[in-house]
Amino acid sequence: MNQQHGDERSRIRSAMDRLLAGQPTCSNGSLTVVALAAEAGVHRMALQKRHADLKEEFYARVRSETHQTPEVERRLRKKVVRLKGALKDSRAAEAESRHRAEQMALAAAVLILRQPDGQHQLVPDNVIPLRLSGE
Repeated sequence: MNQQHGDERSRIRSAMDRLLAGQPTCSNGSLTVVALAAEAGVHRMALQKRHADLKEEFYARVRSETHQTPEVERRLRKKVVRLKGALKDSRAAEAESRHRAEQMALAAAVLILRQPDGQHQLVPDNVIPLRLSGE
């Protein structure tokens, strides 16, 4: 670990302490990675990539010390609930479509079987009857 890397880590840990104590100096004080990066004076992606362990430590401390669910987790949970609802609706619509298709196929089969062989019903002028290839 080089000097800059170690310096970033100590700034991030100090920023964690300030945010969790409710004493931010360089951010809006929210308990998010964005605020943590701003508070520590590091780029957000550096926190996300190089110091991912500190990001996870921050979220663990938010859960344990504040008894709150981190904002990111709350948003994801809401999105999961919304997506599960959409999936349920989609599956219900698919089942309804399959049911209707089956009913239409059965109705068509019944109509075909009801027509006596050799007898052709009169059809309106705008309807072209389909003939089987053997007729």
